[in-house]
Amino acid sequence: MKLTILLLFSFLFLKISFETSAQKKEELVVKIEEKTSTRAANVSILKKEFIIDGLNEVSHKIWLYLPPNYETSSENYPVIYMHDAQNLFDDATSFIGEWDVDEMLNERYKKTGKGFIIVGIENGGEKRIEEYTPWKHEKYGGGKGDIYINFLVNQLKPYIDKNYRTKPTANQTAIIGSSLGGLISFYGGLKHPEIFGKIGALSTSFWFSNKIINFAKENGKQTNTKLFLLVGEKEGNTMVSDTQSMEKLLLETGFSKKNIKTKIVANGKHTESFWKAEFLEVITFLYNL
Repeated sequence: MKLTILLLFSFLFLKISFETSAQKKEELVVKIEEKTSTRAANVSILKKEFIIDGLNEVSHKIWLYLPPNYETSSENYPVIYMHDAQNLFDDATSFIGEWDVDEMLNERYKKTGKGFIIVGIENGGEKRIEEYTPWKHEKYGGGKGDIYINFLVNQLKPYIDKNYRTKPTANQTAIIGSSLGGLISFYGGLKHPEIFGKIGALSTSFWFSNKIINFAKENGKQTNTKLFLLVGEKEGNTMVSDTQSMEKLLLETGFSKKNIKTKIVANGKHTESFWKAEFLEVITFLYNL
């Protein structure tokens, strides 16, 4: 009898545990499904995916934002290349919130008639550090950023210019990113001023390698390139001082003073919401809007 009762209680316990576990899984599925796509209708993902030779064999999806009037006009548009595409347009794919680039540019188009093409390159997930760093770090590794930039310059930009109505010159082409994305934007823009005439380096991880100093000295004498440096005080004293020091170094090297803007935001944090809030000011400076 005792054995029967014990078996009965064991069965009931297992049944309740199973049902509870199943309920939690069901609730999780519902929550995941509730995170619906927020990207605008004029944002798409290219059918063509790119595997970059020598860069982790990871397929990189390319997100494309076209101006609201793209299909009804014959205009050519300036192009902005941006990293971490998962975070730019869609809350469903973002890490901790999207930048709302599509909504902001659509609204700006309504007010001004000014349109842009945005090319967003997805990061390689756990390989992101390798892609966005030109040099290796003793602790974090990395160092394949040059391969990534060469892909943008030699493969992706020619593809975009061939298949879409772009303004392909450097003075109409920007490269913008945040954190390590800011580092690779800074690097790519200074190394290839004939391609990227405008750089948005937001919360840039200058700390990653001291080699950035000599690189800036060797490539910082720019007379036509425009550069927006952004940092928040709540990102820490090192981030702020590194950004200020880089501006000083560039000016001493010969970077045009009128073409560089450094903004330090009192409440700025190392978050997507911070970069989202500053995005329009960045492109306003870079494109003289």
